[in-house]
Amino acid sequence: MGRVSQLEEWYRRVYLLGELDAVETLFTADTRAEGMLADSCVGPEDIRVFAMALMHMVEAPRFRIVNAVEAGDWLAALIETEAIRADTGRPIRVFGQLMARFQGDRIAEAYNNFDFFSFFEQMDILPPNSLALGMGGQRIA
Repeated sequence: MGRVSQLEEWYRRVYLLGELDAVETLFTADTRAEGMLADSCVGPEDIRVFAMALMHMVEAPRFRIVNAVEAGDWLAALIETEAIRADTGRPIRVFGQLMARFQGDRIAEAYNNFDFFSFFEQMDILPPNSLALGMGGQRIA
């Protein structure tokens, strides 16, 4: 199975089927992922908690790997995610990028950059146009 297929299978199992035990199947025990929380690296157990929290916020998640590049042990992927808000039934759509270094068939190192700004705006957790407000120097309370 290629690295893109591995990633797709992992997303399918964890986020579509809710198999949280599958989180560890793609990561080494020492994997640290950056980009999910500010100024901190997270491991497989943290990713499991993150996935569980996210799954409570949305329903009917779908994802698509829009583009991917493999180079040696590295995989870079652009990922489109769509879901339905669990509280209102409104659709949401978010893009993200992942860059990961594999060790054998597991990720040993990962860098994530998902558009959580847009996600939280679509979830009504942040006000609309929060990025523009922040770029204008306005505090978002």
